[in-house]
Amino acid sequence: MPTPTEAAVLDAADAIIDAFAATDTTAYFAGFSADASFIFHPEPARLNSRAEYEALWAGWVESGWKVTSCSSTDRLVQVFDGGAVFSHTVATSIDSADGPDSYVERESIIFRAEADGGLVAIHEHLSTVPETSADA
Repeated sequence: MPTPTEAAVLDAADAIIDAFAATDTTAYFAGFSADASFIFHPEPARLNSRAEYEALWAGWVESGWKVTSCSSTDRLVQVFDGGAVFSHTVATSIDSADGPDSYVERESIIFRAEADGGLVAIHEHLSTVPETSADA
């Protein structure tokens, strides 16, 4: 099993982050495996496939939701045979039918190394940032 380089992991993560920041549905979901799972703190249950998340995303976009900015800080890459974990703090601003909103979250993305040498995300987990950390 190949061990990805830190640079390759950062490139894969940045492709996902950049597509999210642009609300580019096609490019965003291209970074995730069909069997990827997702845990988002505002959602009542885990999403067990990319298709489940795509359906949720489509509803957001249909209702007028879009990302207006997204920045990644406090980045950490941990590689292992066959994949990697990318974690960071992400600051997101959105616009929606309810008006603009901004939030800061912690996110982990687990990548699997593919046979062609590429990386694909197989799990994404968002959590809140404690008030004291968000203010720092």
